[in-house]
Amino acid sequence: MKRKKVAILFLLSCLLIIVSIYVSNKVIINKAEGKLFNSTENIPKNKVGLLLGTVKYLSDGRVNLYYQFRLSAAVELYKAEKIDFILVSGDNGSEGYDEPTDFKNDLIEAGIPEDKIFLDYAGFRTLDSIVRVKDVFGQTSVTIISQQFHNERALYLANHFDIEAIGYNARGVSGKKAIKVQLREYLARVKVFVDILLNVSPKFLGEPVEIK
Repeated sequence: MKRKKVAILFLLSCLLIIVSIYVSNKVIINKAEGKLFNSTENIPKNKVGLLLGTVKYLSDGRVNLYYQFRLSAAVELYKAEKIDFILVSGDNGSEGYDEPTDFKNDLIEAGIPEDKIFLDYAGFRTLDSIVRVKDVFGQTSVTIISQQFHNERALYLANHFDIEAIGYNARGVSGKKAIKVQLREYLARVKVFVDILLNVSPKFLGEPVEIK
């Protein structure tokens, strides 16, 4: 009898997880409808493009394609005059690991003027990046730059925090790594709702920074 109860509890738990993943994914995708763009031709202009950070190099020393494609997307937007400034928000939580500076150096090399680039060193999570773009950098309207799956989640958070946001989709990545990333994304989407429910705040805020 005890085993039967444990088995039922286990099955109910699995069902709850599956339903949570399905509903979270569906809600986030639906909320992003009409706010995602794949071309610079028809995307509205915003003062600031929020470039969401990621690691530049993989553990085997190769350049991370997610990084490379986000970088290219930010350069495309700027050169098409669809944004005036690029705010790079990423992790700089440990010595020798600095996502924003890596992006800045490569953006400059790609022809973006240094005075058009701002760095957010405390974008440890997507939630932190979204809240800080408003509360620290004073932006209530932004173009988020990342891969589509990431943009969808970021747009949901932006909407929750009363930020008018659209997403510019960087080129996607395929292969084994992409499958792992996608599986993690499903869990990250569930966590969005958990964080909102628990009223989770960014790790750091700090003094206001004016982008001009």
